[in-house]
Amino acid sequence: MTNINRRTVLRGTAATGVALAMPAILKAGDALASSGTVNVFAWGDYVQDNIKDAFEKATGIKVNLSTYGSNDEAENKLRAAGGKGFDVIFPSVDTGPNYYKDDLLGAIDESKFNVDKVIPSIYRASINLGATNRGKRYLIPCDWGTEAMTWDSETSPDLKYGTISYGDMWKSDMAGKVAVRQKSVLVSLAIYLDDIGEVKSDRAMDLYKSEDDCRRVFEAVTNYAIERRGNIGAFWNNATEATAAFTDAGCTIGQTWDTTGILLNRETNPKWRYTMPKEGGLGWIDTMAIPSGSENVDQAYEFVNFMLTPEAGGMFANNTGYNSAAVDADQHLDDAQKTAFSMAYPDAAAIDNLWWWPAQTDFFGALRTEYVEKFTNA
Repeated sequence: MTNINRRTVLRGTAATGVALAMPAILKAGDALASSGTVNVFAWGDYVQDNIKDAFEKATGIKVNLSTYGSNDEAENKLRAAGGKGFDVIFPSVDTGPNYYKDDLLGAIDESKFNVDKVIPSIYRASINLGATNRGKRYLIPCDWGTEAMTWDSETSPDLKYGTISYGDMWKSDMAGKVAVRQKSVLVSLAIYLDDIGEVKSDRAMDLYKSEDDCRRVFEAVTNYAIERRGNIGAFWNNATEATAAFTDAGCTIGQTWDTTGILLNRETNPKWRYTMPKEGGLGWIDTMAIPSGSENVDQAYEFVNFMLTPEAGGMFANNTGYNSAAVDADQHLDDAQKTAFSMAYPDAAAIDNLWWWPAQTDFFGALRTEYVEKFTNA
């Protein structure tokens, strides 16, 4: 399969020689398997050569890697194969219910992976975000990231962490200057309008409460966005489009993935900044799961345990720009990644205030698609 990056690889951060430097440190865990193969189906930038080589050297297990570029692609391919063909996949936590309804995943045996290697707060939070079903865990947090505010600090010098808001994108002086992804900006708009008391939505959670509440909130926020449609300079749906919105389409502010804003700051111009708005950034968690049709279960647990070592977590974060869910992975970040993290999350409150994407419901997905089309075609 084509190696499609999820958002973008932060070029220049990949530690291609690290695998050879740490073989004695990187250990997969409880030696459930020390030979064989593991078939991994991952986002395009997740399992880069340094991680693959280090795992194979530490365990003797060969990695057969396939990649995908969207949650829909991963889900649809696994469903078409009846849950077979792969041993480890990386679903976003909120998509868990899509897999459970067709029994595509196997329940996690918590005696076979190192639970204490996952950041406890993220492990606990994942329970209510889609990682469990009927009392059993199916998804193990692997990494997390955000979608928040990117802006040109030269044209908007007054914007800064602590005061920057989603509402800044909808001001009258931003005509043609705003870059957004339709499917997420309607949610952030619900959070903003709830915060200022204009459209009450329990911080957008009413979108998941019932079909009637979901339609009420989406109708209000979509109409608000359509009335200010002139502010939109570019829509984006992937990392390339998001970056081009700022470098080519003349946008000076927008809602982007963390890696887009960080890469603009690091490789294009330091005037570009990325941080959390005062209403809270949108947080996502990607996980590791073992498909119900896995034929190499012991090897799959070895791979999961390896990815949760601090050293592998650090390599993963340095490679991708995302934040590992492994305890102490931050002790293995390179200087560039440490700088990026401090820009995005200047204090603990920036993380504590994140709005994590909840588990999807059928009515939410259908109504979001309906209102995204209404907004896009306005």
